[in-house]
Amino acid sequence: MDSMIVGSFPRPSSLITSGGNDWKSDRVKKVCFPNSFVTVKLSRFGAWNSLDRCLPVRSQHHLLKPSIRGFEESTTFYKRHNRKFLVNAASGQSLESEPEAYKPKSVWDSFKNALDAFYRFSRPHTVIGTVLSIVSVSLLAVENLSDISPLFFTGVLEAVVAALFMNIYIVGLNQLSDIDIDKVNKPYLPLASGEYSVGTGVMIVTSFSILSFWLGWIVGSWPLFWALFISFLLGTAYSINLPLLRWKRFAVVAAMCILAVRAVIVQLAFFLHIQTHVYKRPVVFSRPLIFATAFMSFFSVVIALFKDIPDIDGDKIYGIRSFSVRLGQPRVFWICISLLEMAYTVALLVGIASSSLWSKLLTVVGHTILASVLWIRAKSVDLKSKAAITSFYMFIWKLFYVEYLLIPLVR
Repeated sequence: MDSMIVGSFPRPSSLITSGGNDWKSDRVKKVCFPNSFVTVKLSRFGAWNSLDRCLPVRSQHHLLKPSIRGFEESTTFYKRHNRKFLVNAASGQSLESEPEAYKPKSVWDSFKNALDAFYRFSRPHTVIGTVLSIVSVSLLAVENLSDISPLFFTGVLEAVVAALFMNIYIVGLNQLSDIDIDKVNKPYLPLASGEYSVGTGVMIVTSFSILSFWLGWIVGSWPLFWALFISFLLGTAYSINLPLLRWKRFAVVAAMCILAVRAVIVQLAFFLHIQTHVYKRPVVFSRPLIFATAFMSFFSVVIALFKDIPDIDGDKIYGIRSFSVRLGQPRVFWICISLLEMAYTVALLVGIASSSLWSKLLTVVGHTILASVLWIRAKSVDLKSKAAITSFYMFIWKLFYVEYLLIPLVR
């Protein structure tokens, strides 16, 4: 930003002629302003003498006044600009990013940041799993096309919203209880990163738990209310750090909590919500419902075991005795793969035994493809890479989603 300002004054031609040689003289006066790179060179004799000779005092004042004002404004501008430059240089900020540095955040940017933080706080892969599982299980209660009615959609919506509120309570409470662990295992979560304070986290989980129970109560469905209540109890006991609680410390008990919610409560309670509350039909346990409960029992155990594989570092530090800590990552990884392949084998047998040709075809072909993709993908995972293991864990959740698309096809 080096620059030089030479004082320019309006001069008639006679002034230029009489004082021209003096501008070339080395007798100059340098005026240096502190904290600035600006240097002004003015002639000591020629220009000023010529100005005195050729112009009256009033004219000199008239001509000099705007020039002096412009000079002072320029000097003030450069001093201010230079000060800003020095501040940026001291902070290591490039000049190109200077406008953004002084630009206040817009309301839209603040809203997007808040939405992104809540998105991460809600653990979206569990949200998607909850929505798909409830919709899929609800479809098992449908016996004919006339059952697909506004009443059915209202019942499904009530169940989904209430369950999502409880889901956010459970995952939020887990983050509140694991802030120090998440700083090691999942530093991108809002509480671990400091985007949310503990007070904000408490407010969110408290609000969503109250909303969940309120909605379950006003709906008037006992299967729905008990599903929420049992999920609340198990989710609290799993995470909260109180005597005789924080069941996640014990590998078997932790797995049983996840199994109870994902495999049993979701399948049975939400099916009964549609069957008894929406359709007012008697309780029945159909073949597809039994298959869904059995298959998701395998899947829930796998999720309970696999979620701890990428978190082994933080669990070791804070004394969480997960199966991955006790048995090692490779062994738990292949136990999970074996359990899933067993589940797919059972699904193939169920599909073969189906009396419906289209159900048999879709069930057998679909589970054969999923089992093959799982095996091929598992063999390529680098078990020494946390990123690779985490990516595969998300892949297992995708298999979980796809399975809920296949379950309503079982007949």
